[in-house]
Amino acid sequence: MPQVAVSFIKNFFRMESSAGILLFFSAVLAMIIANSPLTVYYNLLLDTPVAIQIGALAINKPLLLWINDGLMAVFFFLVGLELKRELVEGELSEKKNIVLPGIGAIGGMLFPALVFFWFNKDDPMALQGWAIPAATDIAFALGVLKLLGPRVPTSLKIFLTSLAIFDDIGAILVIAFFYTSQISFTALIVVAVCVPLLWLINRKGIEATSTYIMIGVVMWVAMLKSGVHATLTGVILAMFIPIKSKIKEGYSPLKELEHNLHSAVAYIILPIFAFANSGLNLSGIGLEQLLHPVPLGIALGLVVGKQVGIFSLCWLAIKMGWAKMPERSNWVAIYGISALCGIGFTMSLFIGSLAYEETQFDMVFDERLGIIVGSMISALIGFFVLKTQYGKNAPEIGATQEAVKTT
Repeated sequence: MPQVAVSFIKNFFRMESSAGILLFFSAVLAMIIANSPLTVYYNLLLDTPVAIQIGALAINKPLLLWINDGLMAVFFFLVGLELKRELVEGELSEKKNIVLPGIGAIGGMLFPALVFFWFNKDDPMALQGWAIPAATDIAFALGVLKLLGPRVPTSLKIFLTSLAIFDDIGAILVIAFFYTSQISFTALIVVAVCVPLLWLINRKGIEATSTYIMIGVVMWVAMLKSGVHATLTGVILAMFIPIKSKIKEGYSPLKELEHNLHSAVAYIILPIFAFANSGLNLSGIGLEQLLHPVPLGIALGLVVGKQVGIFSLCWLAIKMGWAKMPERSNWVAIYGISALCGIGFTMSLFIGSLAYEETQFDMVFDERLGIIVGSMISALIGFFVLKTQYGKNAPEIGATQEAVKTT
């Protein structure tokens, strides 16, 4: 490989926004292929049956569902690790840091769901997708924010990350309670045995992550067979990974595992998921399809619902004195972050697959159209609004005390 290409690749992966850019290009590549003569091969690839069988236990699914149920379990595992770290010793361990993003996240889930409900209230089948616009793609949103460079204050990045984490918690609860199929109590018994076993080995001080992962694999299979969505295994498993070592001072099994998984999730798993789920064939799609209540409800939920919900509740929390404005930010910046949270993409696509995959109701429309349109508009609005505040030519907002002291 030429030295220039090697240098370009190295520089690309050093960029803070590289994961978001790769995610975007994976989605674009899928759409290009889906609208070309290669679409036949794209569909054949995703429909390829993949089976694993041990005795009477068999898992036989098309490749697409292995990606959505298997690879995304690893993604949720990483989300769980990040969540536990933040709650134990990170930004979310201090009450003052969780009030504003927590309240904002409530508005960011409630208002989009209400917008979707308004457009689809007369169709019980369509209403299954009410949670699609309530999700936020943390990787994509942070990727867009990081495109603005180092002028964006750390406090604002923390605010967006914390808000997205609370959003993820909400999405996890929604998946657990609202997107389950027929329940197998036999499989749930296996899950119920795995959870106290994980607790026991954690209490015994076992730090080998391979032990936890082996139990996690058994729990994933049981969860898959139970009817409760298998990706929830990742979050449950993450809660039992030790954050501090009792044997080796300064060592954290959780942090090491999080570090090791981060690149694989950001640069392999999420781009594969985006490629597999973004192949929207645009042939025959016109204004009628875009104005179908489901895509329209999703798009407006992401663009309007997210902005109104997050911004209004954050405004209320700050005005009532429940929370403080993030350092070196203003109302325009809060609005820009609210718009960025309208990038649903990965999480919205995931919830969309759960909402409609078994009913075939999505044959009437394509929810991905609303997700892609809504996410793109939200990304553009958020980027350009924040650029007016933190772009190269923008005046400095509220210089910090440290900056004042050095002058």
